[in-house]
Amino acid sequence: MRKRWLLLALLAVGAHGAPSLDHQVFNAQNQVTPLSEFKGKVVYVDFWASWCGPCRKSFPWMNAMQQKYGDQGLAVVAINLDTDKALADEFLTQVPAQFTVRFNPEGDVARSFDLMGMPSSFMFNRQGQLVNSHVGFYSDNEAEYEQELISLLKE
Repeated sequence: MRKRWLLLALLAVGAHGAPSLDHQVFNAQNQVTPLSEFKGKVVYVDFWASWCGPCRKSFPWMNAMQQKYGDQGLAVVAINLDTDKALADEFLTQVPAQFTVRFNPEGDVARSFDLMGMPSSFMFNRQGQLVNSHVGFYSDNEAEYEQELISLLKE
């Protein structure tokens, strides 16, 4: 039911506001890089910021998922929204990421995904289609999140 509602909402928003891998973000060297580089993989896109408390809980889980399923075609991509990269770097010193980190200080990509809270995660299948999303990160739901990834990896 949740997936159907999400797809209907995306259709209502229209193509300009629909989450997709057709965006460009920055890498750690401040070079523009396309999210489409991950097409062909199951992509878990997570938007985060240094001030986000739940993000500190989601990073260890995302590290575990990348380590566990990376060889099966999972790409975890965390997009930071801090306008000051130093804040993101400090966060990453305290909570290291063992997955791809990208940056969107202007927030234009985040706006196109129409974020409702932090962190917000979006799951794309191997064809680059959005199939699920979550607002916030809840430790009690980790098994459900993982099962959604496993289902996509089996497709």
